[in-house]
This record gives sequence, structure tokens and C-alpha cells, in this order.
Amino acid sequence: MSLTNTQARYGSVAKALHWSVALLILAMLPVGFIAAKLAEATQAGSPIVPIGVLTTMFSAHKTFGVLVLILAVLRILWAFSQPRPAPLHPERRLETLAAEAVHWMLYAFILLVPLTGWIHHAASSGFAPIWGPFGQNLPLVPKDEALSHLFAQLHFAAVLGMLGTLGLHIAGALKHQVIDRDVTLARMLPGRRVPDAALSGVGAEAHGKLPSLLVAVLALAVGAGITAQVIGGDHEATHVEIAEVEAARDTEVAAMAEAPATSDLPLWQVQSGTLALKITQLGNMVAGQFDSWQADIRYDPEATGADKGSVVVTIDIASLSLGTVAGQAMGADYFDSAQFPTARYEAALIEQDGALVSKGTLTIKGIAVPLEFPVALTIDGDVAQASGAFALDRRAFGIGDTVPDEGTLGFGVDLTFELEAARQ
Repeated sequence: MSLTNTQARYGSVAKALHWSVALLILAMLPVGFIAAKLAEATQAGSPIVPIGVLTTMFSAHKTFGVLVLILAVLRILWAFSQPRPAPLHPERRLETLAAEAVHWMLYAFILLVPLTGWIHHAASSGFAPIWGPFGQNLPLVPKDEALSHLFAQLHFAAVLGMLGTLGLHIAGALKHQVIDRDVTLARMLPGRRVPDAALSGVGAEAHGKLPSLLVAVLALAVGAGITAQVIGGDHEATHVEIAEVEAARDTEVAAMAEAPATSDLPLWQVQSGTLALKITQLGNMVAGQFDSWQADIRYDPEATGADKGSVVVTIDIASLSLGTVAGQAMGADYFDSAQFPTARYEAALIEQDGALVSKGTLTIKGIAVPLEFPVALTIDGDVAQASGAFALDRRAFGIGDTVPDEGTLGFGVDLTFELEAARQ
């Protein structure tokens, strides 16, 4: 069999690329669908499989997708370098045009599906790396959760488009095989030698590249348009929901700020600050932060004795941003934010050996653990700058008990804070 195409037959290279992409898609789609459903169960607090199995499934799905993208690009380049076998029924012009359009729309979605998925992966942080030499990052794609969310929606919409055009493509092949009883399908089957008699008259007219190129461009435009249309409403609704959640959190924080004073010591109002954390997942560091928290600080550096004040910090657990695993972290096996929406740290601020130390108790999921760490503090007039760092063991709070393997999810969690506060 010839490696290259002729006007009557597909060559072995075209067949190999066609069936390699087809088999990878048939593996990629169910693995991704099953992994997504298992992740939903895990996030809801009813894990069906260990997190290591779930991670492997997502990694397999992503790696298959990258391979599909590479092979699809090679296939398209090969298609434009080769004569395409002429249709067996050139007199059926409308049918031929429809088949051509579906063919190139399928190409478009085969490119869009893995490309949007890869950008979604590259823009997010952590969870299920792509295997092999493929990069976890992409040029010009920043780590941005909003961008990652957008391309997750684009990816889903492109999958729907690919499923639709794939269904039409398979239906067309079955129509030729069952109804027309011709050799259209046989021309693409590996190892099949189509009798010359069945191809008599085929190839008399060249199957021009220009019409194919125009259809390809139109197919790409239609594919991108369908994808954008599908996500349009949902994406807008998502931003509305996010805005509502943020407004609710702002109201809660404002209510916390208006809580009555319980101490005669000066009150310090936080003007700005960050509460960040880092975890280790599958050997990779994943960084995140709590976006909503409130600190009630009572402090007087001139107070007599070692006790200089107190601090009460209330943290909105659901405000955690942690790459692609933030949603999973809210599940019952992790933070269980539905039952325990806040964490609380209450401590005394004590001067010890010329340094300020925070000694208190951190409560997460109803479990209180002693926590002590030094605080770096500078005061300029009525403005104070404070920072600190400490490490926790997630097991002390019953977080991730179903993941006892530190290679999958590290036991240690590193937290840092920085804030600026003004004396009231």
C-alpha cells in the first residue's frame, strides 16, 4: 500500500493518523467524563476512589488531549500536502458539500477541544499534571483563575460541538456502508484493499484544494462561533453569581468590623493585608490565599507587663483560592465549608525576649489546636506593619484524612500573613 494518497485511495499515512486520533478521542472522552463525575462526588464529601486514582485519570485525560492536538495538526498538514480521494458520488453535490463541511468542522473541534483544555490547565495551579515532556505552562498564558474558568467553559462547549460533528461523521460513514453499500468506509479502513472495479471512474476530476480550504476556514469560524455562543450566557451568569457572593462577603466583613469593643486597649483597624498558604500536591507546590478575613486587634506597646494585647481573626473558608483544587478543598473530607464556614484564631500578643509573639488557639472544623508564632512589627505614628509565618499539619484538623499518602497531598501547610493597620 502506498504511503501517500491518490485520487482514488487514501495512503497508509492518512489512515494511521485518522485512526490514531480516533482511538485517542475514544479514550480521552470517557476518561474525562468519568473523572469529572468522580471529582464531583469527592467535592461533595462522598469520595468513590482515592485522590491518587482521580489524579491519574485527569492526567491521562489531559495527556491524551495533548497527543490528539499534536496528531491533529500533523493530520491537517498532511491532508493539505496530499490529493484527497475524490467522492464516489460527485453528482450528489449537496451531499458532497455537507460531508466536506462536517469533515472540516470536525477538524476544527478536534483542535479546539485539546487547545482550550490545555490553556485551562496552564492558567490554573496544581492538580493532575500532564505526563511526559509536555509543559505544564504555555507561552503568553498567565496563572489566572478567571482565565482558567473561562477556558474551562470554552473546553466544555467545544466538547459538545465535537460530539455533535463526530455523530454526523459516523452517521455519514454508516449511511455509505449500510444504505449506499459503497467503498467510502473501506477506503479509510487499515489493511483493506479496495478492488479497482469498485473505484472505476473515481479520480477523473481533481478534488481541488481551494474549495476545501474555503470550507476549512468556514468550519473553523463556525466552530469557534458555536463554542463562544454556548458559553456566552453561562459565563455572564457566572460573573453575576461571583459578584453576588463577593457582595455578601463584603457585608459580612463590614458587620464584623462594626462589632463592639471588648477591651480598653487601643483598636487597630486593618487597612490592607493578605493571608496566603502553600500546599504540596504530587510533589508540586500550589499557592493560594483566603480573600475574605477579618482581624480584631487590640494592642498597646506601652502596656505594663508582657501582655500587650489580643487578636481575634475570623476567616471565611469559602473565600479560599487554591488553583483548580479550591472547590475540592471545600468538601466534607477537607475543610467541610458547608458545616464549618469559618475558621477562628484567638491569641494573646505577648512581649517575649524583646520580640512580639502571638500565643493562642486556631480552630478549624471545630477542632482547636494551639498555635504560637513570632510577629514582625513596625509602628510609624498611628500606622503599623505586621507580618508572620507559621506551619500547620493538616491532619491535626482532620483535613484530607482519606489521603494518608504524603506523596499525593503533603501533610504540612505553610501560611504567611502581611497587614497594615491604623490605630483608631
